[in-house]
Amino acid sequence: MAPRYQIRADYDAHTIVVYQAYSPAIADAALRAGRFVAPFSFHRMTWIKPSFMWLMHRSNWARKPGQERVLAVRITREGWEEALSQAVLTTADPAAVNQAAVHVQWDPERSPRGAALNHYSIQVGIGRRMIRTFTDDWLVSLTDLTPQVRKAATLIQTGHAAGAQRLFPAERAYQLPRSLENRLCAGG
Repeated sequence: MAPRYQIRADYDAHTIVVYQAYSPAIADAALRAGRFVAPFSFHRMTWIKPSFMWLMHRSNWARKPGQERVLAVRITREGWEEALSQAVLTTADPAAVNQAAVHVQWDPERSPRGAALNHYSIQVGIGRRMIRTFTDDWLVSLTDLTPQVRKAATLIQTGHAAGAQRLFPAERAYQLPRSLENRLCAGG
């Protein structure tokens, strides 16, 4: 059984993949440039999610208006941990949350059919003060997963969940430094 609060992600020694869903205009511009550019907003919080399933739930498998394109955003692990080091849980004192450069919240992980599971996935909100650092310094690559997402959704809808699971990114437990784990995972 998975721990109640645990980051599960696709990562290697230097990078971690987080997922975001965008409108076609934002996704196309970002993919052409190889980084986030207008019409991506640099003036509001952007939420990154290392859980592929949670983003599938959130975007309704890339069918929700404004979230029709799913991008795998590979960022440096150094940047990921820097963001987490500046994070405040959204359940903290409202004044602290309002001042935070980065927000963290834990939401129930989801099954491929969208059912809430008994363990939680982390969502990380990169605030306006750190957006440029995220887009300019931490970003390693962008990959369009939309065709893969649509194929997986069709397989699930037609009763072929095992085939769909072969299309999901491999995620495993991501070990945080103890200080971050104690601060962000204790009590969610």
